[in-house]
Amino acid sequence: MSAPLRTQDFDFTLPEDLIAQAPARPRDAARMLLVRPDAMAEAGVRDLPSLLRPGDVMVVNDTRVIPARLHAQRGAARIEVMLNRSEGGGIWHALVRNARRLRAGDVIAIEGAEGCTATVMADPQDGAVMLDFGPDQAALAAALEKAGEVPLPPYIVRPDGPRTEDAADYQTIFAERPGAVAAPTASLHFTPALLDALAARGVGRATVTLHVGAGTFLPMRAEDPRAHRLHAEWGEVTEQAAAAINAARAAGGRIVAIGTTALRLLESAVDQVGRVHPFRGLTDIYLLPGHRFRSADLLMTNFHLPRSTLFMLVCAFAGTARMKDAYAHAIAQRYRFYSYGDSSLLERADDRATLLERTA
Repeated sequence: MSAPLRTQDFDFTLPEDLIAQAPARPRDAARMLLVRPDAMAEAGVRDLPSLLRPGDVMVVNDTRVIPARLHAQRGAARIEVMLNRSEGGGIWHALVRNARRLRAGDVIAIEGAEGCTATVMADPQDGAVMLDFGPDQAALAAALEKAGEVPLPPYIVRPDGPRTEDAADYQTIFAERPGAVAAPTASLHFTPALLDALAARGVGRATVTLHVGAGTFLPMRAEDPRAHRLHAEWGEVTEQAAAAINAARAAGGRIVAIGTTALRLLESAVDQVGRVHPFRGLTDIYLLPGHRFRSADLLMTNFHLPRSTLFMLVCAFAGTARMKDAYAHAIAQRYRFYSYGDSSLLERADDRATLLERTA
């Protein structure tokens, strides 16, 4: 019988000065740690074309981060709102600081956006609330651009609020469909030059959408990871994307998930024999050690927080012992961690192919 999962088993000590406060410049100058079944190797993000094979397909997330952090007032009470997920028709699921001050029927006014208000649809539950901004989507979008802030993670320290450059730095080259409140950070490393080199190598690309929610910032408090729950996020795998992924797999190509968001969505859409199907809707899939991955062969991802669902995900994908060794190596070699940090390329634990294999 396998040992029970414990949150404390996914803890590690990270020096605070390794938490990246700004991205590498240019973006593809970041370092990349290759994690194979039998070894680790040092590389850079710019080496990615030589590490992938013609016929491989990268799966990228085209979600676009919106300025989702808002400051609001209900009477004299000040409230911080983090939009989390659009429910359509101007209704948003949101996480609210000082939520205890709100009740169903309350109207809050968004600071900095005159005339923009939202009605509380029901009493808050666990800090979450449904807000009705009204049906005018264009007016809400304009209000967000005027009054909203880039929802940087709390470990990126900005005492005076986001910097001007964060609006571009915290947006990926693939960003097309607005709706995320956190960036799919593995994709922050890509540049036009890197994409050109990948295309020249014969590496394909399939695009999916997962609107990353504010729940990605929430700490895990349960000592049994299985007691934790993820907020549902909206995602889509189109027929075109599913067909491209399945065709690549049938032809012997590998599927390379660019980021944990792409991987979570693929695992939401894959069947028992590894075929990816079109998908559109909410997913709260939670990937822990013991999960059998069927959709992707490789995972490109940044370095994650201790005791987090994402560190558990990479342990599930590449093996817990391997990932603990990899993170210890990354800390010793002073890799930069988290959203603006360096990258890693992980081989699936049950994959016999090697990352460094070359093809003519």
